[in-house]
Amino acid sequence: VQLQASGGGSVQPGESLRLSCVASGRSFSDLSTGWFRQAPGKQREFVVTIGRTGVMTYYADSVKGRFTISRDNAKNTVYLQMDSLKPEDTAVYYCAARLGPLRIGDRRAADFGSWGQGTQVTVSS
Repeated sequence: VQLQASGGGSVQPGESLRLSCVASGRSFSDLSTGWFRQAPGKQREFVVTIGRTGVMTYYADSVKGRFTISRDNAKNTVYLQMDSLKPEDTAVYYCAARLGPLRIGDRRAADFGSWGQGTQVTVSS
């Protein structure tokens, strides 16, 4: 599976960004997907995951209520709408995918076998 993320940028606190990740090489509806992020000097951390049909979603507490994940299986694309951005959201954001159904415990980077190249999100005044 190949993943191509886009949509990052530099914004001020309180503004919004929408990330996209296009998958290829595998039937998209076979894949559970998600977003992780990594800030300088920190480990990659879980942000949100979504199941194959888009019904199941799991959010990190730090983004709950501000970020929304969605997917369009017809376009092989998963989206991350990020609203009310904060400086602490600054990081490189990675999309990830794994074959099969989403499990409640799928919050570790090791649970996902395919990764995109990352897109930088910077939130600063």
